Amino acid sequence: MADTSSKADALRLALGPVLFYWTRERYAQFYRDAADWPVDIVYLGESVCSRRRDMKLDDWLGIGRELAQSGKEVVLSSQTLIESEADLRDLRKLCDNGEFSVEANDQSAVQRCTSAGLEFVAGAALNLYNAAAIGVLARAGMTRFNAPVEMSGEDVTRLLADCREQGVNTACEVFAYGHLPLAWSSRCFTARRYQTPKDRCQFVCQKHPEGMTLRSQESKEVFTLNGVQTLSGACQDLRYDAASIAASGASVARLSPRAEGMADVVAGFDAARRGELAAPDPLALVDADVCDGYWHGRPGMDHTRAANASS
Repeated sequence: MADTSSKADALRLALGPVLFYWTRERYAQFYRDAADWPVDIVYLGESVCSRRRDMKLDDWLGIGRELAQSGKEVVLSSQTLIESEADLRDLRKLCDNGEFSVEANDQSAVQRCTSAGLEFVAGAALNLYNAAAIGVLARAGMTRFNAPVEMSGEDVTRLLADCREQGVNTACEVFAYGHLPLAWSSRCFTARRYQTPKDRCQFVCQKHPEGMTLRSQESKEVFTLNGVQTLSGACQDLRYDAASIAASGASVARLSPRAEGMADVVAGFDAARRGELAAPDPLALVDADVCDGYWHGRPGMDHTRAANASS
C-alpha cells in the first residue's frame, strides 16, 4: 500500500445522505447545523425506502439551496431499491431537478442521467470493482464513484492505479464513518419486527433514529436493521486512517450521519485530514462499537486498534 505518512489535507469530507427515518424537524435542524461544519460535500435525499414521504423533493431542494449558499457541494441521492413505477416517476423528477447533480444508487438512475446527458456520482451499491466498469461509467458522465464498502485500502489503491493506467480519470470516495450499508431487501425487517405488513408499516422505523440492533446469541451487535436495509452492527470509523485514505488515491471521505454526535465526528475527521488529530492513548479503553476491519483487509467487524491493544 502507498506511504501513509503523507498529510491528508487534500482529502475532502462528504456528509452522506441520512439513512435512517427522521422527522422533518430533525432533518431541518441537522442540516442547519451542518451548514457550519467543515464538510465540503453534502448528499441529500431518501435513499432507502420510498414509503418515507415526510420529505418531498422540494423540501430537499430547499435545504440544498441553503447549503449551497454556505459553500457546500450538494448532491441528491437516489433510492437504492427501485420497486415500482411510482419509484421510477420519483427518480425521473430527482434526476431532472435542474439544480444539483445526482448520486445514482441504482442502474435506473444511471440510465436516466446518461440518456439526459447529465453528470452523476456513482453510489457504492453499483458495485464498481474494476477499471473497465469505472471507465464505462466515466465516459457516460460519472464524475466520482464510491468504492464498495468492503474494499480494503490496498484494493482501492490497486483499483485507482489500474484506472490511471487505462486513462480513466475520476474521483473516488471512501466510506469512512457510520454503520456500513451491507444489503437491501424487498422485505422490511423493521415492520416484520413489529408484526405489521410492509405496505401498512405505520412507519415504525421512525421510532429508531439509528436503526434496530440485531444481536447474536452471544449478545454481540452483529447488524443494524433499518427498514429494507441491513447495516453493520458496529460503526466504521477511519479517522485514524485519513492519511492512508488519501495515500490510496481516494479524494473524498464519506461520513454517514448518525442521530447524535456528528459535529464531533466531523471535527475529528477535519483534524485528521489536517494532521492535527492526537494519537489515541494506547492504554485507553477501545470502543467496542467501532470497526475498521474492511479497510485493513480483515473481517469487517474487526477493530484493528482493539486487536493490537490485546496482542
